[in-house]
Amino acid sequence: MSTITRRGLATLLLGVASIATVGLAVASGPAAAADKPKKVIFLVNGTLGDKSYFDLGAAGIEAIKAKYGDAVETKILEMGTDQTKWQPAFEDVSEQDWDLIFACTYEISDILAEVAPNHPDKTYAVIDAVVPFEQGDLGNIYAVSFKQNEGSYLAGILAAGLLNDGTIPADQGTSIGFLGGMDIPGINDFLTGYIEGARSVNPDIKVAISYAGTFDDAAKGKELALAQYRSGTAIGFNVAGQTGLGQLAAAKEVGKWALGVNSDQEAIFKDSDPAMAAWVASSMVKKVDVAMLRAYDLYVEGKLPVGKVEALGLAEDAVGLVETGNMAKLASPALKEQIATAKAGIIDGSIKVTSGFGLDTDTLNTLRDSVRP
Repeated sequence: MSTITRRGLATLLLGVASIATVGLAVASGPAAAADKPKKVIFLVNGTLGDKSYFDLGAAGIEAIKAKYGDAVETKILEMGTDQTKWQPAFEDVSEQDWDLIFACTYEISDILAEVAPNHPDKTYAVIDAVVPFEQGDLGNIYAVSFKQNEGSYLAGILAAGLLNDGTIPADQGTSIGFLGGMDIPGINDFLTGYIEGARSVNPDIKVAISYAGTFDDAAKGKELALAQYRSGTAIGFNVAGQTGLGQLAAAKEVGKWALGVNSDQEAIFKDSDPAMAAWVASSMVKKVDVAMLRAYDLYVEGKLPVGKVEALGLAEDAVGLVETGNMAKLASPALKEQIATAKAGIIDGSIKVTSGFGLDTDTLNTLRDSVRP
């Protein structure tokens, strides 16, 4: 399958409801050969060092090793950015004696759909992806999707709240920004939550929205973020992997605020680039490491629900908003209370956050147009 076809299929798959469940089985886990260390590998469809998604996956592997010690053997394999090499790498690893094979992101979904049926003795766990269980014998795959719209709702409250109460003065800008890696459902799931959270503070909030078309071009991200800042954006939210690092660089350059994504990007850069970290107001975290450790815990207990996509959100502590560091100093007590109340409301179901998954194009365009500066 060509790269273009593979990406197209993955994007199509993300257009369906991410929490749909087709079939349910439970991985047998290490019931047999319990005296042998289990072997776990994480295949990175890219490279480490993104200060975000893949680095969190590596942290998840480290957490598994730290918890289980000599009872587990772990490895991380960086497959690089050449997508033509990903499927051969999966085939090669699947021929080896790994018990549990981890992967991340939607771009891997169709590869797993091709590889997994040929290796029924292997168990695969893919984080932040949708798998087409209805299209084949994929009962040896466990998938996790994140309710990133829930965490982004809190980020929207913070961004709009800092403007609304004057913490960010009006001469810094009157709108908030959003920088997405690609215009796809997984990214727009962040956007819908972000807009709804911001509107809960200010129904008339304006949101500058840009898509880079790539997740690995920091220069492109900086260019787009600078354009937003110079057009009146006071604080921007990056949801673009390595591309999003350009947003942080732009914030540093012009002296305006940014929101990080996936990991605590203020903490990550606090020592290596304190001037950049100083402008990261907070980060909406998608806890890949938590999801990976949780998956392995279930695996060793023989309870991993393979053949299923599980959607994890605020209730499972799988997404959230960093409330330490700059955020602790920036946000007023009233704004912190507003965020806490919203979090509780989402968990108890009294606040419903729209998802970008399954949202038709016309509805999405109407939403984006309604907040255009």
